[in-house]
Amino acid sequence: MPAQVVTPEQLAVIENRPTSVSAMFFDRVRNSGSREAYRYPDKDEVWQSLTWAQTGDRVTRLAAGLVALGIQPEERIAIASGTRLEWILSDLAINAAGGATTTVYPTTMADDVAYILADSDSRVVFAEDDEQVAKLRQKHSELPSIVKVVVFDGTTDGDWVISFDDLEALGEKYLAEHPTVVEDRVAAITGDSLATLIYTSGTTGRPKGVRLSHDGWVYEGYVMVAADILSQDDLQFLWLPMAHSFGKVLLTTQLAIGFPTAIDGRVPRIVDNLAVVQPTFMGAAPRIFEKAYGRIIGMTEADGGAKLKIFRWAEKVGIEYSRAVRSGKPVSPVLKAKFGLADKLVFSKVRARFGGRVRFFISGAAALSPDIAEWFHAAGVLILEGYGLTETSAGAFVNQPDNFKLGSVGTAFPGSEAKIAADGEVLIKGPHIMRGYHNLDTESASSLTDEGWLHTGDEGRIDEDGFLFITGRKKELFKTSGGKYVAPPHIEGMFKGISAMTSQILVHGNERNFCSALITLDPDAVAEWAAHHGMEGKSYTEVVRSPEIQALVQGQIDELNTKLNRWETIKKFAILDHDLSIESGEITPSMKVKRNVVEANNKAILDGFYS
Repeated sequence: MPAQVVTPEQLAVIENRPTSVSAMFFDRVRNSGSREAYRYPDKDEVWQSLTWAQTGDRVTRLAAGLVALGIQPEERIAIASGTRLEWILSDLAINAAGGATTTVYPTTMADDVAYILADSDSRVVFAEDDEQVAKLRQKHSELPSIVKVVVFDGTTDGDWVISFDDLEALGEKYLAEHPTVVEDRVAAITGDSLATLIYTSGTTGRPKGVRLSHDGWVYEGYVMVAADILSQDDLQFLWLPMAHSFGKVLLTTQLAIGFPTAIDGRVPRIVDNLAVVQPTFMGAAPRIFEKAYGRIIGMTEADGGAKLKIFRWAEKVGIEYSRAVRSGKPVSPVLKAKFGLADKLVFSKVRARFGGRVRFFISGAAALSPDIAEWFHAAGVLILEGYGLTETSAGAFVNQPDNFKLGSVGTAFPGSEAKIAADGEVLIKGPHIMRGYHNLDTESASSLTDEGWLHTGDEGRIDEDGFLFITGRKKELFKTSGGKYVAPPHIEGMFKGISAMTSQILVHGNERNFCSALITLDPDAVAEWAAHHGMEGKSYTEVVRSPEIQALVQGQIDELNTKLNRWETIKKFAILDHDLSIESGEITPSMKVKRNVVEANNKAILDGFYS
């Protein structure tokens, strides 16, 4: 692939960006008023639609309602909800009122909710339902700054808790007396004004509030305008948690470009929704692609016979074709013909599972296995991996449809800088960098240099074409007792490309004399396997403890070990009797494994490997 070339025209687009997210939103309302903005399922699961003009009217009324409640510029207003239309309307209204959004995952426990709201000094909370309101009532005495709770679907009390409609009505009344109040608030916002306070769930310790400015979000959106890979005619399907920066940046990108977005945050409905919505692109965490890959492989292996033989032949042809295309060399007529047949028999059916119109997926929030990325590319499904942190307003690097390298996270955003420090750490500088951690001056100073470089904590290398390859996380790198360094994410990504049934794998071995692993299998894949191996109806625990599954995973570990250095090989492993979950505290809402929690919960197993 050629090195990235940033044109003067692209830089001009980025440099001439609007001042704030709110200015960008109302520009979009003016320019695309009659076009569709959002699509969402109603209570009867029928998809409804809002135009940009309708969205602008609702946001204006909600913003005026917040002003009527006494919200001042840059005061924090929290949203505790899953991904849905009301989340987006609330966020837009908060910024239009001059306020800043504090994000709260709906799975957050009451103690952490209270900590986030108190630390952020939030004044109002948008709550999804009675379950979220109950957490606030439980901690009411600890939250004196909360003047009002606005509930989407739940019980109101006419005092502390009001409905979404109540807030909109309050805003309509306020606008009658102060018709320019929202315009005035938007005009007063500067690029440096606080737009969002995202509390990172973190894999250790208390969550930290990352202070993100309006200019950072606007920059992210206009980078995508300059890239010219999306248009108003695209259709996004959005399910990602909006409390995570990845979901939030896709909203900003939408405002900059103007394509419609179909919204439904219910993860179990993703596949069904894709078939109905038929989007042209979607952002997702790698776990979604891993599950889809595992499901497709599992179903085909269960069919067996001629179907499986054709599938395996198509896989081989597809990967050969993918590699030939990516090499830039001419593809032979024979390979083209074979791929055409493989596509007709197998790959077209894979694409149909995603609605049949997807031009590409964007993968972020965690590392994607290069083997899985290649498998999907062979099937005609391009996954563009990107990289960033909450501290970079989500994106910092991304691959592009006409300029990508599988296994890399792409090139740096135009208008930003990146370099590799002497110790291998990735450093980033640009308009998208956070304004520090909320109420944590010492931690802010240690993460940001005086020159504005952000220490990412990730190790990587940048090749001659400007593509970044993440090689590990500094804190996750460990050394065996023999003095050899091991990067667990690299090994874990390789294994997920080998084992379609695997949900999570954690490689262990710090100061140990060899590496071991804890493995969990995907419950859906386990059920599929059990149904075809005489174990239908047996529990997950019974199936994963069976000699057959143990032998299957052992074979996959053996295959993995042939690809590793001697000191990296997995000598012992255990399949856990449960999958990791957000509820158990073993993974974050963005699907990152909390290594310290998993290792502590399974200390006896790990110690047993080395006894």
